[in-house]
Amino acid sequence: MNKITITAEFNVFETIEELPYDIQNLMHEAVTIRKTAYAPYSNFKVGVALKLDNGEIILGSNQENAAYPSGLCAERVAVFYAGAKYPEAKILKMAISAASDSNTTGAPIPPCGACRQSIAEYEIKQNTPIEIYFMGEIGAIYKSDSLKNLLPLLFDKKFL
Repeated sequence: MNKITITAEFNVFETIEELPYDIQNLMHEAVTIRKTAYAPYSNFKVGVALKLDNGEIILGSNQENAAYPSGLCAERVAVFYAGAKYPEAKILKMAISAASDSNTTGAPIPPCGACRQSIAEYEIKQNTPIEIYFMGEIGAIYKSDSLKNLLPLLFDKKFL
């Protein structure tokens, strides 16, 4: 038997003001769009802002549905829209902000598993890492240099 060890490394920023200026703006966009989320069931709102290599900023918020699997997370709303509107553009950076109507989210909240897999598809397709910044409503912001840091054993087309 062999053993493997997988580690993840993140940069931690204590406040939005510590972020590089362009990421501050991206995070503010994510916070603003988060407020448009349609989340009447979970009362958990997520906003995402993507920076594309063509200079475009793409926004997304989670959209729930009474038939729960029919809704979409904010990350997939933004990534799929970017892929549809700008199919040749690369996603360079992603800012995610999440908040609950029930309690204050003070810890950084990363993308769920389904969103990680969807982001992985685009990172692999574009052959360029996507910087991912994520936070709760308040508190520290984590930065991952690549989706592979969040999903190290990812599933992709080479397995098909």
